[in-house]
Amino acid sequence: MTPLTLTALIFGTMLMLMAIRVPIAVSMFSAGAIGYVAQTGWLPFSNFLNTQAFARFASYDLSVIPLFILMGHFATKGGISRALFEFAAAVMGRFKGGLAMASLLACAAFGAISGSSVATAATITSVALPEMRRHGYSGRLATGTLAAGGTLGIQLPPSIVLVIYAILTEQNISKLFAAAVLPGIIAMCGYMIAVAIYVRLVPGHAPDVDADDAPPPMTLRAVAGVLPILVIFLLVFGGIYGGFFTPTEGAAVGAATTFLTALVKGEMTLAKLKECFYGTAISAAMIFLIFLGADLMNSALALTQVPNQLASLVGSWGVSPLIVVVAILLFYVLLGAVMDELSMLLLTIPIFFPIIMTLDFGMPKESAAIWFGIMVLMTVGFGLIAPPVGLNVYIVNGLARDVPMGETYRGVMPFLVSDVLRTMLFLFFPIIPLWLVGFIK
Repeated sequence: MTPLTLTALIFGTMLMLMAIRVPIAVSMFSAGAIGYVAQTGWLPFSNFLNTQAFARFASYDLSVIPLFILMGHFATKGGISRALFEFAAAVMGRFKGGLAMASLLACAAFGAISGSSVATAATITSVALPEMRRHGYSGRLATGTLAAGGTLGIQLPPSIVLVIYAILTEQNISKLFAAAVLPGIIAMCGYMIAVAIYVRLVPGHAPDVDADDAPPPMTLRAVAGVLPILVIFLLVFGGIYGGFFTPTEGAAVGAATTFLTALVKGEMTLAKLKECFYGTAISAAMIFLIFLGADLMNSALALTQVPNQLASLVGSWGVSPLIVVVAILLFYVLLGAVMDELSMLLLTIPIFFPIIMTLDFGMPKESAAIWFGIMVLMTVGFGLIAPPVGLNVYIVNGLARDVPMGETYRGVMPFLVSDVLRTMLFLFFPIIPLWLVGFIK
């Protein structure tokens, strides 16, 4: 069997198992096992399994994942989301489409302490959706805004997607977080501009500003409600970039501080605390199991030498490096229709990253690696809301049972346009995401 045929067999097995709804981690593990045994035999495969699991899970760097997940659960259960939305509504509520913009602002702020798209979408939706519907926002605009806003949970640090990318490519997590700040802020502003344009071009989806039904004015209580979030963000990222602690230690500090905030607010009960740890254990176990499956599958692919041959082949074509990046990003968009973001990264980064490192982008290799990570991050966010799947669309629509799924898909279209424009901006001007990285030593 030729290496190319074996590679096709490995991928074909994985896709077939996924098609019959076998969990993605098991699908990758099974396909990788078949490919590994076919090339080395049973005994080397057994030895690989004997060492690989410990080698992967004993990594100190991996501890940052459950810590940031736990931080997000504490924020979700600690009543932080309502304070964020009340403050954002007081700031933006007097503009046409203001509550939708406030939802995006709340999503960005919550994402800055949760790192999860799903948690951000579900948590802010539970608070913001009833308020938007009560003020007369259409189901299309309300659910589309919240689904798109949820992607800000991974586009701003601490992003779990960026953490995994950093581990896979052996890049500096702090620099990747710094590179994500400006793109994340631009993403939030782009979404707010999309709302402002949409409510003016397509009337009837947002109410006219009515002084009698306006959101409550800015009060000291509203400001005090967001101060703990600001303190947590400054403490975690100020400490990381100030050199006081590592990203892993920062995640631990952030989780502890978020827990204390929820405790002081009186929102954290023993039952909620158990839910936080239980939810963290489930999410972390799922991610680590996908890690193991992806490790085995990528090891089997590495034995075929096809990824290295592919990297050499692409390098010999002489095409523009930007064309290669665009092709990879388009592939991610297509792959996002059948896979979640973590599985996509774990499966493809070991294949695509060596290709990127062979190309000349006119910048240092480390800068190219960080820039490519940001481009992948934005494309993954695109897949979270793009038809025909869009995980965030399903989550938000599941909480808005009176809104047809088709309406939510129509609602995310303006935000997908914003995503495309933003991706093109960073594709041609990589200096934008890399600007803050220059200040990190």
